[in-house]
Amino acid sequence: MSYCRKEGKDVIIFATKEDHAKPSTADVNISMDDLDDEPGLILPNGDINWNCPCLGGMATGPCGVPFREAFGCFHHSPAEPKGSDCIDEFRGMHECMMKYPELYKDYSADDTEEISDANKNNIDESDKKSAASVDSEKSKKTS
Repeated sequence: MSYCRKEGKDVIIFATKEDHAKPSTADVNISMDDLDDEPGLILPNGDINWNCPCLGGMATGPCGVPFREAFGCFHHSPAEPKGSDCIDEFRGMHECMMKYPELYKDYSADDTEEISDANKNNIDESDKKSAASVDSEKSKKTS
């Protein structure tokens, strides 16, 4: 049997499997017009919306400042290719994230392994082509 309990400002709702098995009858009053009014990543004045959920909280936390510096540099970068003048900012962000591996998963080991596998496959293919080419040349000389 489901029930609600209020603790301070919070309401805790306990639901049963049966409650979840039937369609919700909740009345949610959200208008699509209301959703359209919410700003996205870039505000109408061209500034970055650091509160945008699309940033996944990266603008806060121990590396929020280096992230904002790197992302802001990239956003305002006039360089070609875009962001190529922001290497130092991105390096600073990366160094900060390496200090907090429990918060920022280390993808570098996975990426290195993937790159290594891809390179190995490319080398294997080029070795096969080279070997086939050498065999072809040998057969021409012996003919």
